[in-house]
Amino acid sequence: MQQGGAGGGVTPQMPALENYVLPGSRPGQRTEAAGGGRQEAADCAQTLSALGRLESIGSGTRLPLERVKMSSTKVGFRLAACLLNISEARKKDIVEKIAKAALSDDNGQKHSQATVLNIFSDYDYNRSVITIAAPIDMLGNYVIAACTEAFRSIDMAIQEGIHPCLGAVDLVPIYPLLDVGVEECGKVAQSVGASPYVMNCNVTIDTQDMATGKDIARAIRGSNTRGLKGVQTMAFPHNGKIEIACNVESFEDQDNTMTAHEDFGYISYCVLGKTFSYVSPQSIEAQIKKLASNYGINTARTALVGFTPEECKHCATYALKKGIGEFWRMRGGMFM
Repeated sequence: MQQGGAGGGVTPQMPALENYVLPGSRPGQRTEAAGGGRQEAADCAQTLSALGRLESIGSGTRLPLERVKMSSTKVGFRLAACLLNISEARKKDIVEKIAKAALSDDNGQKHSQATVLNIFSDYDYNRSVITIAAPIDMLGNYVIAACTEAFRSIDMAIQEGIHPCLGAVDLVPIYPLLDVGVEECGKVAQSVGASPYVMNCNVTIDTQDMATGKDIARAIRGSNTRGLKGVQTMAFPHNGKIEIACNVESFEDQDNTMTAHEDFGYISYCVLGKTFSYVSPQSIEAQIKKLASNYGINTARTALVGFTPEECKHCATYALKKGIGEFWRMRGGMFM
């Protein structure tokens, strides 16, 4: 941020995401690739289709879960990604400027092995997540360039938003994608941080009652004995409703125990022969929907911020093979 890795994980038949919205779209909006990128977008859609995902955009999208065997796609380099969190979402030009800083040097020379896969911006939060992917030995320099531009461009003296933040650059996690381990990502990240992939899944409930939102967030939190393993949650007011914001951590599943519990919706994948598992977005939405119904309220929408781990890997591989630096434009631009 699906599929069985070497452990042969099988995803359960969970309810479809009835109100799923891909980043870069609004509910009910059908987004097409910009400019001449439509064929490339169609090609990448075929790649995503192989992952068992339906890449149509707009409300009502159904995402069937299927077993997908993840193989190591040899592209001549070892990939990692940074989900750069910055404290700006209301000024599109600044957000794009920061994203583009990762794609070229100070002289404007483009980096051939860097791509920005996605930009997810939330107006109320005033926070954007920029997904930068590159070979592991180059990624650090590209991320530093983007961070430098963020420090230069974002004025924290006037920044406002409902999401807590530490500064212009708020979070810089680096995740392994292809033929690279967490340990090596950690060497690149140093003080920044590296871990197995963490995706973000936000579910909006149709109420303004913050106490209810906090109760639901607490109930599904992984630290709760009856919660969802690897899920961290917070409740925020958002567009006149309450959003349950979920960090969904991948955790190492050495014994493949999670893949045996299909009813819980854990999905597994492999990195360098290690099996990792995480809770599917469908399972998170279903659980929140069930809990919300106990209060007599409905869910309004679900947004996946960026990608699942395997989608990120496949899109990065595709974009770098094709030399597409501004891959996010093919996904319909920015969610503003």
